[in-house]
Amino acid sequence: MGKYSDRLNKAPETYTFDDFLIQPGLSTIIPKDVTLNTQVSTNYKLNIPMVSSAMDTVTEAPMAIAIAQEGGLGVIHRNMTIEEEVNEIKKVKYANDLTVREVITIEPDATIAHAQEIMDMEQISGLPVVTDEDKVIGIISRRDIKPLINKHPNKKISTAMTEKVLTIPENTNPDEALDLAYENKVERLPVTRNNNELVGMVTIKDILERKKYPNAIRDKDGKYLVAGACGPFDMDRAIALDDAGANIIAIDSAHGHKTDIMEAVREMNKNIEADVLLGNIATKKAAEYLLKAEVDGFKVGIGPGSICTTRIVAGIGVPQLSAISSVADVCQKENIPVIADGGIRYSGDISKALCVGADAVMIGSLLAGTKESPGETTIMNGRKYKQYRGMGSLGAMTGGVGAGTDRYFQNGSNNNMKHTKLVPEGIEGVVPYKGKAPEILFQLCGGLRSTMGYIGAININEMHEKAELVRITNSGMNESHPHDITITNESPNYQPRL
Repeated sequence: MGKYSDRLNKAPETYTFDDFLIQPGLSTIIPKDVTLNTQVSTNYKLNIPMVSSAMDTVTEAPMAIAIAQEGGLGVIHRNMTIEEEVNEIKKVKYANDLTVREVITIEPDATIAHAQEIMDMEQISGLPVVTDEDKVIGIISRRDIKPLINKHPNKKISTAMTEKVLTIPENTNPDEALDLAYENKVERLPVTRNNNELVGMVTIKDILERKKYPNAIRDKDGKYLVAGACGPFDMDRAIALDDAGANIIAIDSAHGHKTDIMEAVREMNKNIEADVLLGNIATKKAAEYLLKAEVDGFKVGIGPGSICTTRIVAGIGVPQLSAISSVADVCQKENIPVIADGGIRYSGDISKALCVGADAVMIGSLLAGTKESPGETTIMNGRKYKQYRGMGSLGAMTGGVGAGTDRYFQNGSNNNMKHTKLVPEGIEGVVPYKGKAPEILFQLCGGLRSTMGYIGAININEMHEKAELVRITNSGMNESHPHDITITNESPNYQPRL
């Protein structure tokens, strides 16, 4: 045999989602009783194993907030300036801040008329009264000024304010704050530090809003967990995202198995506190080599996405289940989480990815087209759609700051590179409008819970241990989908294959 024919004969057989089903087993588990928490990086856990893709038609602050409220992680895309991405990170962090930091205040020497003017203009019902040093000495409400506004509009605030003000320290938890507010029959509580210095304000409305999301994932400061995408050589962006509060930096590269990337990420790790996810890779060799960079997790997947053309344009890739399992074999020994990135079409695919060693999945197309994804809705043939494109598409490479050119190692920018000089590895299109992201996540988690009930796994660790897969043929997959029927009512968790 020659070296070329040997290359073919020795090539391993590889598999993807449609090649397998998960075999049911003896179970005492009820789906509603399972737990979906998982490790997404060395220092961070999620309450559901869902991560939204760092794509400019999938994840900006609204998506990151929505998925964090459900217990997952949003990765803000990087097809924008550093300042813009930093602002998106801050929006996510501020969204969960129970304390309103920008509080409108008034000084004790101000008049009753001035207080009413501010309340009318800002549409608020009360103002903290503070000294020049921002120390809280009272509070004035509409109720206090109502009997005085007509007869004594020029009276000083200090003569009408309530001097005994109930305040809370910065570290007060929401339950304690709510109890205090109810006990003292107040709607807002000034937050203070040191000698009664005003920090912000907490309202009953904000506390009750926060309680709507018991499964939300938060960092040690009580703010939503969020990740930011970054190029492997963009140290300035990594440091800026870290300073802005990003908990995780997700290295965004089409091919992470490169010497210069490993060295760059190792150096990046020395300059930031955030955990680092490195991607994308698809082989055991890549995982073994890149462990030298001391990263906190790997993103796995080259070419499986619905809008990716890498496998066709470059002929490169590894079918996704084989890619996940080969990387997981290496990472499990080192306790490094694996995020399966791409190729997920149904909730059952999530289950299969977890069964072969993934700790979480990164989702793009299933969340594209939701209310929270970037972009405007359009109407085609009477139906709503939203744009969805690969980060290797011409639009992504030439739009924004052209992050796709960097991701696919095609140097240049939208200012000095013509379309004809780019080699796209992705396409652009539209997907049907799907409604709100939490509704999609509910269905995906529901399908995963069902899987766990079938195989008798109470948590994801048990899925890793107990799952058994069976190989199927094309006939087996055809049998698995609905057949011999015309669907008249669409299901929220199933779309027919094209």
